[in-house]
Amino acid sequence: MTLQTDESYAAIDLGSNSFHMIVANYVDGRLQIIDRIKEMVRLASGLNENYDLSDESMQLALACLQRFGERVKEIPQANIRAVGTNTLRQARNGEFFLSLADAALGHPIEIIAGQEEARLIYQGVAHTAYDEVNKRLVIDIGGGSTELIIGRGYEIYSMDSLYMGCVNMGKRFFDDGKIKAKRISKTVLYARQELESIEAAYKKTGWDFALGSSGTITTIRDVVQTRGWCESGITVTALSKLMDELVAVGDSKAIEFEGLSEHRKPVFASGVAVLFGIFEALGLEKINVSDGALREGLLHDLIGRVHNEDIRDKTILDVSNRYGVDTEQANRVKETAENLFRQVSSDWKLSEKEDLKLLLWGAQIHEIGLSIAHAQYHRHGDYLVTYSDLAGFSRQEQIKLAKLVRGHRRKFPLEEFESVSGNSRLSVIRLSILLRLAAVLHRSRSNNTLPEIQIRANAHKINLLFPAEWLFNHPLTLADLKTEQNYLQAADIKLTFQ
Repeated sequence: MTLQTDESYAAIDLGSNSFHMIVANYVDGRLQIIDRIKEMVRLASGLNENYDLSDESMQLALACLQRFGERVKEIPQANIRAVGTNTLRQARNGEFFLSLADAALGHPIEIIAGQEEARLIYQGVAHTAYDEVNKRLVIDIGGGSTELIIGRGYEIYSMDSLYMGCVNMGKRFFDDGKIKAKRISKTVLYARQELESIEAAYKKTGWDFALGSSGTITTIRDVVQTRGWCESGITVTALSKLMDELVAVGDSKAIEFEGLSEHRKPVFASGVAVLFGIFEALGLEKINVSDGALREGLLHDLIGRVHNEDIRDKTILDVSNRYGVDTEQANRVKETAENLFRQVSSDWKLSEKEDLKLLLWGAQIHEIGLSIAHAQYHRHGDYLVTYSDLAGFSRQEQIKLAKLVRGHRRKFPLEEFESVSGNSRLSVIRLSILLRLAAVLHRSRSNNTLPEIQIRANAHKINLLFPAEWLFNHPLTLADLKTEQNYLQAADIKLTFQ
């Protein structure tokens, strides 16, 4: 597949502190950045003690997304990817906000897990400054979380997402804007405690040098260098001087540092303290700063998907191997499911780009629950898919995939699909039915090739057409299909076959 070099691509990062959008063209195998937009939204500040986003914070975010939407409205939908991070992972009213946000942006927004956020950050750094020789520690302090990753080239050895960022730590320790030595110390201690569980493992893995990325660390670098405390990167000595200076100023509103924007002042002290905690925990003397971050990683990931280099394909293969899936059976079910899909995709309004990929992934791993126990293995598989860290997958995609696995056998669990967002729920239910039929047709796990099977479908009816006498000569399959007739009544589907 050849990439269209005259098309633009956009990656949108709904961070806990700021929203970023990057627009690029892909020319001769390289990305050319043509636009960057950043707005300080501080979404994490809008989370109350019950983890609900306030109306005010949602309105600010929606207004920003409307402006982003104006910029990308001429870009093909397939060339846009928007993701939300820590704050949207936590928000109890996140689904409500997302329904409004999708409309404001004019494009679906995915929620990604902390591990996926870390992976994308590292990819952004790796693509911005490729280094296949040195092992790098990458640190990214966001508004609601901090990601740490060790990798070489594009390979990742360790990655973690910790619940500490400049906004939530600012709310916790500097809510009134006062900067005191005791508060700085408490923030540093909190960061040390968060790092305690990974500190030894990271030191054992080791790294040749450390890099910081994103706004908090970039701003700290700008401040310490303009004040002449270090010539490049950020040193531990410069960071100590900066903390002393902040305590001397005493109030976030009174900070007057060259390189520090008005919007970042309320969360600057907390970001500095978190970074110092990381320096202490990992014994760092100096870090350099990368221009690459989550949005660059997101953009390269998007280009990979368009270019048939989708990390999700490798993830599904890894999952299949990890749980010892019977690949011969999975491939049989996968082939039949695809055949059924292609016959009904038009009538059922299913897309080849998204729905078929989901169905094929589901077929590949529909039996992973067998690695736990045969009894109720579809339920075990649902759990594994829901709660595993699946590289490349958003939270919404994992839920869809989990429900395919959950619904591929036994009683049809219509209520389980309530967890799938409304716009795609019907499509996922229909994909589940196709996977169920393919699994039923291969229940014997035989290598004997199935005959040509025709399928006709409308909203509430499916008709399977077999060659004459085939069902008569395969009484077990006929019995299984009759059982499936009863199961599908729960989905308001009448199954007939002849």
